[in-house]
Amino acid sequence: MSQLLAAGANGEPWWIAVIKAAIVINLVLFGFAYLTLVERKVMGRMQLRYGPNRAGPYGLLQPIADLVKLIRKESFFPAAAIDALYISAPFLAAFTALTTFSVIPFGPGWEIAGYQVNGYVADLPIALLLIFAVGSVGIYGFIVGGWASDSKFALLGAMRTCAQLVSYEVSLALSVLGVVLMSGSLSLVDIVAAQEIDVWYVIPQIVGFVVFILAGTAETSRAPFDLPEAEQELVAGYHTEYGGMRFGLYSMSEYINLITLSGLAVTLFLGGWHGPILPGPVWFLVKLAALLFFFIWMRTTLPRLRYDQLMRFGWKVLLPVATVNAVVTAILVVWI
Repeated sequence: MSQLLAAGANGEPWWIAVIKAAIVINLVLFGFAYLTLVERKVMGRMQLRYGPNRAGPYGLLQPIADLVKLIRKESFFPAAAIDALYISAPFLAAFTALTTFSVIPFGPGWEIAGYQVNGYVADLPIALLLIFAVGSVGIYGFIVGGWASDSKFALLGAMRTCAQLVSYEVSLALSVLGVVLMSGSLSLVDIVAAQEIDVWYVIPQIVGFVVFILAGTAETSRAPFDLPEAEQELVAGYHTEYGGMRFGLYSMSEYINLITLSGLAVTLFLGGWHGPILPGPVWFLVKLAALLFFFIWMRTTLPRLRYDQLMRFGWKVLLPVATVNAVVTAILVVWI
């Protein structure tokens, strides 16, 4: 009994898992904070301007200045808002965003001071399903927040969020089905291990990878699919009536969802933490940074679609392509 309490199913003591979870959460929060700075810097350079350069040397303290500003700002409350739902919606969105990163492997595991330390927070046999399930719950944070604000702009943003995220979630799920069929597992740790034996799945599943990136861009409401919060049309969309740290929680959840999406793409298609010479976590971060740069480049380069173009592209292009890719992969896996 004492051995069961001392170590988990993978030989790792439970208290190490707790410490590791705390470290990973704080690293993800740190990554979110400085991703906002990197995005503004990269967009500034692409648009022939400097970007943030006043708070600290080279603007390195800008994320801290933004945090202080959000903490000090008044968290106003619309008189006609539905109290409990209005307040809890940002927390739901932030909680689900942080939770999904817990099953993404970032290294091979190590033995430190005689203790086994795995390269992930949790390894579940249905980890991929968990990510989609938790992500689906997180959608309610955006929808409920917009509806409970009692604002026509927030309500329209919530309606767009509901239609867009539900529509593209189907294509996103079908795009990874080929990877599941080839690896024979829903565990992200097993999927990464399978790519060490075979090739990275981005090569045989290039169609699924492209669909995953496009559908994931829509799922995270990133440009050119940022219709739920189109500033030129809806002021700010579902979080129009939010200010202070409640607005900060929504912003945090969006960026962390982007980090999780990029980490999932690295795990499913780009071999996870595998790579020559450098340690596993370094390779994971390099691939993650490359994908995040790609999303920033897309935001800077591409114009926003009209809403009818967005929905038409999702249902008439991405969904059929993802379905055909899954069917062809299933046939090849059975034959080979």
